[in-house]
Amino acid sequence: MSLELNLLAHLDAQIASSRKLLELVLRQGAAVRERDAETVLLRMNEIQAEMGRRATLEMNRTALLQEAGAALRRPAHEVTLEALCALVTPGAAELAQQRSAELRGLLAEIAREHGINRALMRQELAFLSHLTRLMGGEPEGAYGPPATGARPAAGGGGSHRVLDLQA
Repeated sequence: MSLELNLLAHLDAQIASSRKLLELVLRQGAAVRERDAETVLLRMNEIQAEMGRRATLEMNRTALLQEAGAALRRPAHEVTLEALCALVTPGAAELAQQRSAELRGLLAEIAREHGINRALMRQELAFLSHLTRLMGGEPEGAYGPPATGARPAAGGGGSHRVLDLQA
């Protein structure tokens, strides 16, 4: 297969994998918001499986860069998309640049959604930790981030009020 076909096929495979990963991350976020622990773990396993498939794509990417590097007489780590585009037809170069831009957008969206999911999970775990301390009879500290020298409100006697906020 020619370098041109390999490049476009690789970008298509990366985009398909990224779309699937984004779908999984979005579904995981929905499960976190619904407090569905089983589905959160299921999505985490699916995400890990997709990341395993992406490792194969990275090996293919490395081979593609080595092939292009040999043609350009440069080390593979110095090969850019622009340099790759110099080795293919103008039409393929335009398609590669469009697909690369789409891929960068997908990866940015995945990173953003994954960050949101992590923050939501951290919030839920902090809430569960708080409840566990209450049920275990441990002295109650402030619910939330570690104390910064602030003192708990006075009169915090026998009744406990819990505020649960969802993003």
